[in-house]
Amino acid sequence: MTPQHLAFMVLINLIWGFALVAAKVSMGHFPPLLFAALRFTLIIAVLFPFLKIQKGKMREVIIIALCAGPLGFGFFFAGLAVSNASVVAVISQLGVPIVTVLSVFFLGETIGWKRGLGIALAFLGVMIISFDPTVFQFIHGVILVMISALIGSVGTIFQRRIRNVGVFEMQAWVAVAAAPLMIGASLALESHQLEVMQTASLLNWGGIFYVAFASSLVGHAGIYYLLQRYEVTQTAPLTLLSPVFTVFFAVMILDEPLSARMVLGAAVALSGVLIVSIREKKIVDIGP
Repeated sequence: MTPQHLAFMVLINLIWGFALVAAKVSMGHFPPLLFAALRFTLIIAVLFPFLKIQKGKMREVIIIALCAGPLGFGFFFAGLAVSNASVVAVISQLGVPIVTVLSVFFLGETIGWKRGLGIALAFLGVMIISFDPTVFQFIHGVILVMISALIGSVGTIFQRRIRNVGVFEMQAWVAVAAAPLMIGASLALESHQLEVMQTASLLNWGGIFYVAFASSLVGHAGIYYLLQRYEVTQTAPLTLLSPVFTVFFAVMILDEPLSARMVLGAAVALSGVLIVSIREKKIVDIGP
């Protein structure tokens, strides 16, 4: 990887690492479902021109959009709203070993002993974190994020099958699938939406705009750009910088606690994800 592209990869990780902190700050004012609804509505406004029917592929597109949008992000933001951002950053990485296991059943791939070891380490690390006394305060959020990782992994299985659908096209379909469902869910389960939006500060709105544009459009588009030039085995391990940045920002900005058990669990889990990522086969398409 060239120095310029390596620097771009670090920038993408910085963007993603700060996204959880920005979202956490914003959700101190916005309820999670309304936050997600506004995020996807903004993406529709920008990516609507990319929206087009994919003949013969709409079934897969809709499944991917639902997993990556209202289902995956719905559970994710609900979990983040009641959890520690540092822990969420690590737990969300379970998507890598989970999708590897699912690929055995649905794509006929095989898992060697190294990838098996990586999967075991990833889940062991999460177990270490889960038994930290501070984590028990928001264990429900951890469970929601784990459900989100599972749903996102199902979407990734379909992403590996689909071909010739651009990243902005898929992002547009994800937003179209997510926005109305998130709006409906917010109206059904949350309250005072208009008041919340009217009283939101620039900082509160800034988190939504950051997650919608910097994280989704710049971050994901950047990864797509790099995947056209490098194998996943070169790019995937570098994405492990993202939770490291998240933990740093969460401790420095949000003043979140960071115990020795959490550090140990994160190190074990991310080591496992790294092993799985290095052993991953090349993926042509990427997810939203």
